Amino acid sequence: MADTLKLSEVEHVKQASAYLRGTLAQSLRNPISGALFPDDTHLIKFHGSYQQTDRDLDSERKRQKLEPLYSFMIRVRVPGGAASAQQWQRIDELADTYANGTIKLTTRQAFQFHGVLKRDLKSTIRGFNEALLDSIAGCGDVNRNVMCNPNPHESAVHGQVFAVATAISAHLTPRSTAYWELWLNGEQQPSPLPEKALSDNGQPTTDNSNEVEPIYGKTYLPRKFKIALALPPYNDTDIFANDIGLIAIEENGELLGFNVAAGGGLGMTFGMPETYPRLADLLGFVPADKAVDVCEKVVIIQRDWGNRENRKLSRLKYTLDRVGLPAFVAELEQRLGYKLAPARPYRFESSSDAFGWSGDAKGLSHLTLFIEGGRVRDTEAVTLKSALREIAGFHTGDFRLTGNQNLILANIEPRHRARIQAVLEAHNAWPATARQTALRRNSLACVALNTCSQAFAEAERYLPQLLDKLDTAIRAHGLENDGILLRMTGCPNGCARPYLGEIGLVGKAPGRYNLYLGASYAGERLNKLYREMLDEAGILRELTPLLADYARQRQPRERFGDFVLRQGYVQATTHGLDFHN
Repeated sequence: MADTLKLSEVEHVKQASAYLRGTLAQSLRNPISGALFPDDTHLIKFHGSYQQTDRDLDSERKRQKLEPLYSFMIRVRVPGGAASAQQWQRIDELADTYANGTIKLTTRQAFQFHGVLKRDLKSTIRGFNEALLDSIAGCGDVNRNVMCNPNPHESAVHGQVFAVATAISAHLTPRSTAYWELWLNGEQQPSPLPEKALSDNGQPTTDNSNEVEPIYGKTYLPRKFKIALALPPYNDTDIFANDIGLIAIEENGELLGFNVAAGGGLGMTFGMPETYPRLADLLGFVPADKAVDVCEKVVIIQRDWGNRENRKLSRLKYTLDRVGLPAFVAELEQRLGYKLAPARPYRFESSSDAFGWSGDAKGLSHLTLFIEGGRVRDTEAVTLKSALREIAGFHTGDFRLTGNQNLILANIEPRHRARIQAVLEAHNAWPATARQTALRRNSLACVALNTCSQAFAEAERYLPQLLDKLDTAIRAHGLENDGILLRMTGCPNGCARPYLGEIGLVGKAPGRYNLYLGASYAGERLNKLYREMLDEAGILRELTPLLADYARQRQPRERFGDFVLRQGYVQATTHGLDFHN
């Protein structure tokens, strides 16, 4: 570990937190402010929440000598993206009762609430825990929600892969009982607590003197950690953008194991070329029963080797580039006690979602719905939230969140298919959205303004307006059915994976964006900076002729990202270290 005198502020906060407790209990009871004490704003992330303000109102409230309008985002984990109809109903209810009435589906297959006041935090968290969901490790310097291909019809081994994803999630969940003490009055959570955390009567104890975190240690990881699993030919979880990516290898309907990739991550900081997005490197192959062990050992190496002095350089990608891939693999194999086998052949074709109806051998149906910006709400045109609430009242299958902010109504019984279709049609939620351009259906946007403190520019609120204008060019050139990956974020941190967009727009100032081009449709190549500081007119000016050129000169089945490389608009990014060149 780094010299304690050089540790970042957050490391000191974690060190003194008594396993994530800090003074959160006192902060929550403090009636003077809608905010937490400063140190607790770091610790609450481990409990799945961020303190935010409504930046639209900051200036006016300051003029009135009021504190900012503080509220909280809560991120609810959904390992592998699979939620029951009953869980959807509870999330819907809590969104109306305590949040802003909407549900955000994230790019990591999680639910997000926005606009929860401090006084309502405990009721909200208790509410979804009663539905066997939780927010522990939804944020913070730990492994976060484990992603997995969500559609059960895609492969006969989907269930086996999903089971591995949930096993990894459970194994890497922090063992501290602080979450249950603070939010659930010390009541036993649905999953068993480690024995050392229980008192003689089987209940969690508030005495943490003997508490340990066997994987994370007292100061947890240097920074957030992300894991995703994918089933070729679908890379709809963008596994190379994760600290660990597991590529399922199947043979004759059986899961053999996983190709293991490590070192992905997309965040960077403007003006710091030593920060960069990076895709994970393939390390080798492991049998399915070794996947949890491999993930644990990679996490522990990052715990021990990661940079704790500078949080901007603390992700696993920087650790791997600092020590070198051979040294990292050697350390991993030494800790595992065995060598990784060579990676097995595989092929990815797409990182997008396949919309519409599909079926499986069991006679069940699955419907993938486009959710613009991942925001489930009712508008004058589409009453989507009401439609899904009605469906949850009778649907016996799952609500599956995709890594592209969309939703799959999965495992639909034959007797319910026509009824679900009728409900969606009545609310204008499907198939009306199927008539939208493929560009729109393949778009992602982060929350950005008005609540994200990191955002320089709009994303989710603005992208639909920009797409209205881009759709004009798309339709004029006959590209309405051609999938092009477009991702927009309000800052360079990469939450909507903009550097894996064939078109990436990253906010740099209010109303201004950097334009990136040239990622691969299958999520296996980063894009490259094409133009800087474009306003809307500049974006349209640059993209309109590019789209026209693509329509005229593309080769058969050539994707847009490959086309702009072949035509020389940008040079290919071969590695994260090459991103800024």
